[in-house]
Amino acid sequence: MYGVILAGGSGTRFWPLSREEYPKQLLKIFGDQTLIQATVSRISDFISPQNLFIVTNPQQIEQMRYQLSQQESASKPNYISEPQKKNTAAAIALAALTLQKRDPEAVMAVLSADHFIKDELRFIETLRLAAKVAQDGSLVTLGAKPTRPETAYGYIRPGKERSTLKSVFEVEGFIEKPNRADAEKYLREKKTLWNTGIFVWKVSAILNEINRFLPELFLGFKKIAATIGTDSEKETLERVYPQLPSISIDYGVLERSDRLVVIPTDMGWEDVGSWNALDEVIPKDKAGNIVTGNVLNVGSTNSTIYAGKRVVAAVGLQNLVVVDTEDATLVCNKNNAQDVKKVVELLKQQKGDVHRVHPTVIRAWGSYTVLEEGLGYKIKKIMVNPGAKLSLQMHHKRSEHWVVVEGIATVTCGESVYTIQTNQSTFVPMGVKHRLENATDRPLRLVEVQSGVYLGEDDIVRFEDIYGRVSQK
Repeated sequence: MYGVILAGGSGTRFWPLSREEYPKQLLKIFGDQTLIQATVSRISDFISPQNLFIVTNPQQIEQMRYQLSQQESASKPNYISEPQKKNTAAAIALAALTLQKRDPEAVMAVLSADHFIKDELRFIETLRLAAKVAQDGSLVTLGAKPTRPETAYGYIRPGKERSTLKSVFEVEGFIEKPNRADAEKYLREKKTLWNTGIFVWKVSAILNEINRFLPELFLGFKKIAATIGTDSEKETLERVYPQLPSISIDYGVLERSDRLVVIPTDMGWEDVGSWNALDEVIPKDKAGNIVTGNVLNVGSTNSTIYAGKRVVAAVGLQNLVVVDTEDATLVCNKNNAQDVKKVVELLKQQKGDVHRVHPTVIRAWGSYTVLEEGLGYKIKKIMVNPGAKLSLQMHHKRSEHWVVVEGIATVTCGESVYTIQTNQSTFVPMGVKHRLENATDRPLRLVEVQSGVYLGEDDIVRFEDIYGRVSQK
């Protein structure tokens, strides 16, 4: 059994907490684990780390690797990097081809990094049943029994039960997000299921169906397949992948296949897709509120209020979502929570960074916060974790000046290696190899002043890196 976790989404409906380069799967939305940590933990007793593959983009691999290394199990799964987001059909095909190279008879479970599952034991039991069903070439999807008239989910209508296996049904049809009246009808019927987007099948079976229904996509992957595991894999992926059609596996394959079956399950499943989803996974106070952070609440009801460092005073709110971060604040009616993604689209049109990054950017080695920037300069606050170090790197278009405000920094600058302490500083000229390291057991904090004609984060060449980041030019 192999696991494939789809984790490349940008989480636009969880803005402003979720950003393009730090999306919801990297956040602690509920509990003390991030969504990706919770997803891996959920299946850790069923699928071993060496058989687990996470499909994501290059920008998120570093942080996922770091987060998963912090778990008690210190999980070290495999990563499949998509050069460009191309919807679920392409992501699943890429994972299936990768697994086929390892094991032509592999059975893969396709999971999402943004799900909440209350009854994890029942979830694993259902995966075991699905793996058995998949042996005959069936494509298996898990259907969750609805608990409310939900209009934000897709539905599956089961057909007749398989004669050889109880609790396994043919699929009569798919239903897109219904209106309220239809959703209430499905709840009363107690037959139509939520479409969870959790699938189990043999890699050979899904590749055959992709070839059958999406020949253009499959043709592109034939070019990629020959290079998987070779030195030319990355170059071929970057050349071919952007040309592939973007389509979901549901619409492109599953809704058309005669191999599809569904297993109904009552496992307490939720898709953590928008701020409204928190109503189903986080306990509320007596007035129906979810309150997190530095909040003063007076008389609000049925509202979600999230605050960071700043005080958020909420007075008499009803059915609202309020989310305050360092650089952006969201206020919306819960009935319009799905439309938050439209705000992100507007921000993209403005060509700023508010949709893409937080002012404070978390890295495996620590974090940095952009304090101010203008023409030809940028000022950052940098924190390096005890025992951590940045990559040995160089910049083509900027120089850097470091001033230590707390701790002791070990600095590599050209051929020199030396330490600087509180109230001391050093200068790193443009084009010189350098590295910042905290060799102590206490945090290192410093202020960095960048000067140059271009100050983008992509002006970096990495020569050595303990976090496995790919060199960029």
